[in-house]
Amino acid sequence: MSTFSAKPSDIKKGWTLIDANGLVLGRLATIIATRLRGKHKAAYTPHMDDGDHIVVINAAKIAITGNKGKQSINYWYSGFPGGLKEHSKGAILAGKHPERVLLKAVERMVPRGPMGRKVMSHLRVYPGAEHPHEAQTPVVLDVAALNRKNKRA
Repeated sequence: MSTFSAKPSDIKKGWTLIDANGLVLGRLATIIATRLRGKHKAAYTPHMDDGDHIVVINAAKIAITGNKGKQSINYWYSGFPGGLKEHSKGAILAGKHPERVLLKAVERMVPRGPMGRKVMSHLRVYPGAEHPHEAQTPVVLDVAALNRKNKRA
């Protein structure tokens, strides 16, 4: 018996819709990263992009457990003296682009390099309930029903 290796003609990409209202950030990010990569499929091939397209709505209503809203801080450096900047996850969620918290969490879970950049292009995150992908008829994935720990009240 030989190992199956998917070819581009074998790959079938689907569309999945996830409502992030009240879901825990880390648990949701792992589920999204797994599905973007295609590891949930039986015909997973590591060197091929056989994951699905993921649409996430209500990203502004995601739950952060414990004190991570205040204590988990993202840093970046402008390159100039005194240019170290920081924002907490809670401040980013309350700010102008709350979907970036989920985008960065998933981005850090997929491989770095060309494959990771290609996989991340299949993720669409929207802070509200509206999205422009109705024509693709995405299948709704109820992440809260997968495990009782995935949702916070």
